[in-house]
Amino acid sequence: MNWPVELQIGWRYTSAGRVGRRNGFISFISSVSMLGIALGVAALIIVLSVMNGFQKEVRDRMLSVISHVEVFERDGNALPDWRATAAQARQQPQVIGAAPFIASQALIARGDDMRGVLVRGISPVDEATVTDLAAQLKDTTLARLVPGAWGIVLGGELARSLNVREGDKITIAAAGGQVTPAGVVPRLKQLTVVGSFDAGHYEYDSGLALIHIDDAAKLFRLEGPTGVQLRLKNLNDAREVAMDLATSLGPSVTVRDWTRTNRNWFSAVQLEKRLMFIILTLIVAVAAFNLVSTLVMTVTDKQADIAILRTLGASPRSIMGIFMVQGAASGVIGTLAGVLLGLGIAFNIDVIVPAIERALSVSFLPSSVYLISRMPSQPQSGDIVPIALISLLLAFVATLYPSWRASRVQPAEALRYE
Repeated sequence: MNWPVELQIGWRYTSAGRVGRRNGFISFISSVSMLGIALGVAALIIVLSVMNGFQKEVRDRMLSVISHVEVFERDGNALPDWRATAAQARQQPQVIGAAPFIASQALIARGDDMRGVLVRGISPVDEATVTDLAAQLKDTTLARLVPGAWGIVLGGELARSLNVREGDKITIAAAGGQVTPAGVVPRLKQLTVVGSFDAGHYEYDSGLALIHIDDAAKLFRLEGPTGVQLRLKNLNDAREVAMDLATSLGPSVTVRDWTRTNRNWFSAVQLEKRLMFIILTLIVAVAAFNLVSTLVMTVTDKQADIAILRTLGASPRSIMGIFMVQGAASGVIGTLAGVLLGLGIAFNIDVIVPAIERALSVSFLPSSVYLISRMPSQPQSGDIVPIALISLLLAFVATLYPSWRASRVQPAEALRYE
């Protein structure tokens, strides 16, 4: 197959180190440029994959405790008819589960230890249809939440901080108080710890307590549930479904999806991801523009060849094409090598990182500090494709000036001293 002359000569210049020793140094610089592009692209893919994995891991642990969408009274009072609200919400095709709840801040005390917590009143059977944690515990721990028995299930970290076990008594001080002749007296109730849970998310493990919804209604003096939790077929559609429900359910209720429950955390992760993308792209840019020096040296070294080609009838456009092919080939090779290296590490990071930890006797993610103890990774095509395209674009842009300079070489001047 006969390739265009520009492509043949450009590829020969790219592999000049294998042709002879004269161009060995130029070939070395070209190899360093390709290596720099490959390492930059690989670093981008690995870092963004780890950030995606970390975000997914935390999101999944968070959504094992909370629902995808919550509907509650705007003024914080009980819903007039939560079953009617749930039935109306279920008309949305995405909604596949609904459960009532009561949520209120309270203080939990045992002896001199006191903690501020979110007390959530739930119906164990209905709760299992909206959260993964309740589905796992419905036949064990949550089955012990019997109305009137005043049992409570604590987050694992909360239970450990209060030093309580199953069967111990704790006291809840509910928000608000009871007015007596002696003044406002806090509403206190003693409950029995019937179990604990570990969701793997520190915020909920250390600050959430579950009681039966009937007991919660009595404790907080409510006539019924304050809201309804909903589970969706696709959690990524939560924002759109929430907006649709807000319109259909009317202005008397507030609809909040899971992306708004921890909005600050998700916004911070997205900001970090954008900044890391920009910073690591600069590494790729530096490596790509190293091609400028490589091509400038090649043009200087090949001036006699350029002059001969011009005298044989090659146009300035053809000369420019030769060196653009050389630079583009280096960019393509470096980018492909970086993508393969990055994906290879990203897909096997759960094996590579533990091996490094064992070899160095260190722990990169101690469970006592971080939410997770292993390095997660989730490569996404939405990150990899833009990385590859940006790398190729930078490499192409880096070839323009040296190629234009080669096309301006005058044959007579180049051959004068040959």
